[in-house]
Amino acid sequence: MADLTGGGAAAGGGGGAPRRRPLTFLENAAKRKDGFVQLLLMAGVLMMSLRSLGQKHRLRDLAYDNADLRREQSDLSLRMRDLQDTLHREADADESGVLASHLRRIFAAHPAASATTDDTK
Repeated sequence: MADLTGGGAAAGGGGGAPRRRPLTFLENAAKRKDGFVQLLLMAGVLMMSLRSLGQKHRLRDLAYDNADLRREQSDLSLRMRDLQDTLHREADADESGVLASHLRRIFAAHPAASATTDDTK
């Protein structure tokens, strides 16, 4: 019958060979230097690969964010120009010219950005 106590023949009080104690981590590493060094090198290569992969995805995400921000800037610039055009039309309809004068001062202080800012790449 199989011994389920884990002691083997030595646990039963018999005169079997003395049990060897298990090797510690450092003793095992010293005994198998080549394999341990190879394991460390492969783990290092794996970690560098994972880091590189993460940076690749981060760069791609930043490129997408940059494109989204450029589109949003272009849309806002177009919207601002449309609003200015609408205000100019309303000011032209005013016969006194006070509104047109006021709008000229405002728009001179805060000009609308050009919608074609993609040439700065």
